[in-house]
Amino acid sequence: MNAEIITIGDEILIGQIVDTNSQWIGQQLNKIGVSVHQITSIQDDQQHILNALKEAQERVGIVIITGGLGPTKDDITKKTIAAFFNDDKMIEYPEVLLHIKALFKKINHPFKEVQIAQASLPSKATLLMNHFGTAPGMWFYENKTVFISLPGVPYEMKGLITNEVLPRIQKQFKLPHIIHKTIMTYGQGESRIAEKIEDFENNLPPHIKLAYLPSFGRVRLRLSAKGVHKENLEKELDCKINELYELIPEIITGVEDTNSLEKRVGELLTKANKTIATAESVTGGKIASALVSVPGASYYFKGSIVAYTAETKINLLGVSKETIDSQSVVSKQVAIEMARGVKQKLQTNYAIAVTGNAGPTSDHNSKGVGTVYIAFISDEQETVQEFNFGQPREKVINKTVSKSLEILRKEIL
Repeated sequence: MNAEIITIGDEILIGQIVDTNSQWIGQQLNKIGVSVHQITSIQDDQQHILNALKEAQERVGIVIITGGLGPTKDDITKKTIAAFFNDDKMIEYPEVLLHIKALFKKINHPFKEVQIAQASLPSKATLLMNHFGTAPGMWFYENKTVFISLPGVPYEMKGLITNEVLPRIQKQFKLPHIIHKTIMTYGQGESRIAEKIEDFENNLPPHIKLAYLPSFGRVRLRLSAKGVHKENLEKELDCKINELYELIPEIITGVEDTNSLEKRVGELLTKANKTIATAESVTGGKIASALVSVPGASYYFKGSIVAYTAETKINLLGVSKETIDSQSVVSKQVAIEMARGVKQKLQTNYAIAVTGNAGPTSDHNSKGVGTVYIAFISDEQETVQEFNFGQPREKVINKTVSKSLEILRKEIL
């Protein structure tokens, strides 16, 4: 069973808001065995909506539409869908009208006549009661295709998907199981990984697919299986994951959502009963942010000093002015002195420090854009490494964060 998601709204097309609805809906559909065939974003225009609905009907068995169900004139989805189904009869639902009035009373807001229209739906629609807002959802079934229209407000949409849409889809269709398992890798690019696991990939059975999902300093390897028997699929994927662990053990840090790199670092620090602090310049606190994203980080993370200027490095971290004058702020020695300073100041077992040029200019030092120094120190050792992460600025910053966590993991181990 394939589905298509259609998001309606000029605000999406002009970049005023980001379409997070489609991402979330796609995840929920996959969990019950529905594959998303296509995601389409269109403007608030009747003909565009009609064309999108017709084309989607030819491609998939489930069409989910979000947006355009408000009470104002620019929200035309309901009337357009009614036109698509040649349905010129509207039915008012008293329970919806009572619900809307109750919502307005609860927030002490005057009920306006324009809201009454939201309680009326096309006669061919099945009501999907929206307990979190004023716009109900609609369910249509025609020519073996289900059309589902939902409000675009995320929390309202999510309530309807969870409570109304998914149970109805599961009841109406016999669905397969779709299972995804994602391996997290760090330190090598996708082309290098692909070389190492080429035979593994070529020998995968037809119902198991491998996808490479690269980002800054990380590559996720997603294995997806589709079939009737869930337990068999789980066992097959576990076997394939074990094969990957044998082929590339040095770069795998775990399975996504259970062992992200920052979580793995946290587990190692907790197990060793050690603490960590960061001194950051080029990353502006992003390493600290990654560490504290893990629940329980307060057990091992003591804090961070973001020393973005030379003056701050000197005053807060004790970096020598002579070192900065002779080596520049982007140098191995400054990185080491930053790490020493934060370790001493926050009294931790470990410290990691970063300084570099993210661009677009080199800030009056001799190092080129993309140059980054990462220093790690413990009670036993001090190390510093030089990298060039290229351009643009965002890439340099995010690669620095990933590489810092990778170094931290290796050094703790």
